[in-house]
Amino acid sequence: MRSSLIELIEAQCGPLAADARICDDDLSALRRQRVEKLLQEERGELSDLDRRVIADLGRDVSTVQTAAAENERPLRFGDRASDAVASFGGSWRFIIIFSIILVTWMAINSIGLFLRPFDPYPYILLNLLLSCVAAMQAPIIMMSQKRQEEKDRQRAENDYMINLRAELEIRQLHEKIDHQMAHQWARLAELQQIQIDLLEGRIYKKDI
Repeated sequence: MRSSLIELIEAQCGPLAADARICDDDLSALRRQRVEKLLQEERGELSDLDRRVIADLGRDVSTVQTAAAENERPLRFGDRASDAVASFGGSWRFIIIFSIILVTWMAINSIGLFLRPFDPYPYILLNLLLSCVAAMQAPIIMMSQKRQEEKDRQRAENDYMINLRAELEIRQLHEKIDHQMAHQWARLAELQQIQIDLLEGRIYKKDI
């Protein structure tokens, strides 16, 4: 266990015995407390996203999987319909079909294919239909744009959570490496001191 966690335990529970042990749940809770303390020292007030990342880190749950699960929530019928209408209304297929309908409508009512055209010039019924289509299409497209903005915001939050989790993981990895290096340097220094003592002993015996 790293010295920082030992210091946190001793601050809460007092000095530890040499053979002291800790369960996984308490160790996860201590890690959450330590990470939360570090982030508060750096950023001040923690956001909900920060706390979610800390909770995932304490439970050893992948933040990427958590973010992916949130994005896989099923869409409502209205959301799917608005996306479909917005996708169709913003395509060349819609423009071509709508142009064919307009030209056909005006041709039928202008060339005189019928003795009594159902919508003679100036095509009042056609104007009414176009106004109704525009009035219905505008709010549907706005709903789709609102959903797209929500998806962009969710994607940005997920990227923030993943980047924060990666930063915390890298920081913990650096601390583990530093702790391991310090431990190895202490052992090397001890071995070097033993070698020096042995050499001094041999030199002393030769002098005698």
